[in-house]
Amino acid sequence: MAAVDIDVPVDIELQIINQEDMERRAEGFKEQGNAFYSKKDYSEAFNYYTKAIDASPKNASYYGNRAATLMMLCRFREALEDSQQAVRLDDCFMKGHLREGKCHLSLGNAMAASRCFQKVLELEPSNSEAQHENKNASALLEYERMADFGFGKRDFRKVVYCMDRALVLASACHRFKILKAECLALLGRYPEAQSVASDILRMDATNADALYVRGLCLYYEDCIDKAVQFFVQALRMAPDHEKARLAARNAKALKAKKDEGNHAFKNNNYEAAYHLYTEALAIDPNNIKTNAKLYCNRATAGTKLRKLNQAIEDCSSAIKLDDSYIKAYLRRAQCYMDTEQYEEAVRDYEKVYQTEKTTDHKHLLKKAQMELKKSKRKDYYKVLGVGKNATEDEIKKAYRKRALMHHPDRHSAATPEVQKEEEKKFKEVGEAFTILSDPKKKVRYDNGHDLEDDGCFDGGDFDANNIFRSFFGGHGGGFSFDSSPDSGPGNFFFQFG
Repeated sequence: MAAVDIDVPVDIELQIINQEDMERRAEGFKEQGNAFYSKKDYSEAFNYYTKAIDASPKNASYYGNRAATLMMLCRFREALEDSQQAVRLDDCFMKGHLREGKCHLSLGNAMAASRCFQKVLELEPSNSEAQHENKNASALLEYERMADFGFGKRDFRKVVYCMDRALVLASACHRFKILKAECLALLGRYPEAQSVASDILRMDATNADALYVRGLCLYYEDCIDKAVQFFVQALRMAPDHEKARLAARNAKALKAKKDEGNHAFKNNNYEAAYHLYTEALAIDPNNIKTNAKLYCNRATAGTKLRKLNQAIEDCSSAIKLDDSYIKAYLRRAQCYMDTEQYEEAVRDYEKVYQTEKTTDHKHLLKKAQMELKKSKRKDYYKVLGVGKNATEDEIKKAYRKRALMHHPDRHSAATPEVQKEEEKKFKEVGEAFTILSDPKKKVRYDNGHDLEDDGCFDGGDFDANNIFRSFFGGHGGGFSFDSSPDSGPGNFFFQFG
């Protein structure tokens, strides 16, 4: 029986021819893509692999090749889509599963990555690359677990440590970067946190987590108004962002209470200001910089209320939070001066002057050093029991009283120890009167000069009795106390020879 020729319709033949031609063209594009890939010109390689896919959209290897190129361009989300399309077209495409796993790993999806690597090992149990990457996926899961535990314990340094290592394995994971940035902000490392958040926002301007971290940095740097703007923007992008909501509420409350305190202070209502600053300090203990200012503000109000010791404590709290806070050092130093704690005042003024070498700070330091030097000498005003602004007449009256109180003749019946002590005090009273009754010596003493170096006293040559006789107008006569019952204790009279 003769063979029968079956005629194939022309349009089907043309389709077959066109399909074969497209596949040849696709292979040509792939080869060109491979050449550019070998030269590390990944942008051109991407273009040719895309042409290959357009020519032959059912070829799994083309998607796999483009995925590899996108990975080299760090476009992992797009690479993930191509890898997933490759394995949808060919579930036995081992490289497709491997690349999908690597993309998941780079994006921080450790469990999804592990499933892909397990699939590769099912297809090829001895695949060393899949074995290695599967271990990396397990390590990533452990870093996540440790970071979650550390965050719950507020061990932010531990979280940063874990995220640094996690990002070595998952370099494109925004979630890990945000967590690291948030912890950097909570640790006060604001420039680093800002840098991480800004990098993410350059790639994704609507990332609510990055907006929140930007706001958090501004909030902790006491730029509260700007911080609120970022928190509000984050809530627009993600209305259920609880951290942004809480931060916005705290920021508004803190600013309002601080402003109330400042207003009360400006109106000289120092008691109200003191209490308002106290209330503001309770709002957010984590806001270090703002709280440092609040402590210093409360110290200022405290000085107006003469709560000097509390003011010193508040300044110390401010410095503990921010050891570069010059205003707190200056405020504490002045409180130390007011309470005559001159060594502490000198220490604070030295710190200030080392940081900011201004003329004013130098003057304050010298003044404190002078007061410290003066405090180490005998306080002649204290010896006489008068203030530093005492008049000449007040100094004379005080000398009369103290000299009579400590004169040796008055204590002639006392024990030797008492006599010795009273004689010492009598001499000090004479020294004090000698200096404070002489205008020139008094000025030098008030200015902190060491009068012993000026020859005002010559050790044993000083005679308090001569000063006493001179002051009371004696001419060589003796001085004694009458202890008879009629005159009463402590009465005295002069006996002239």
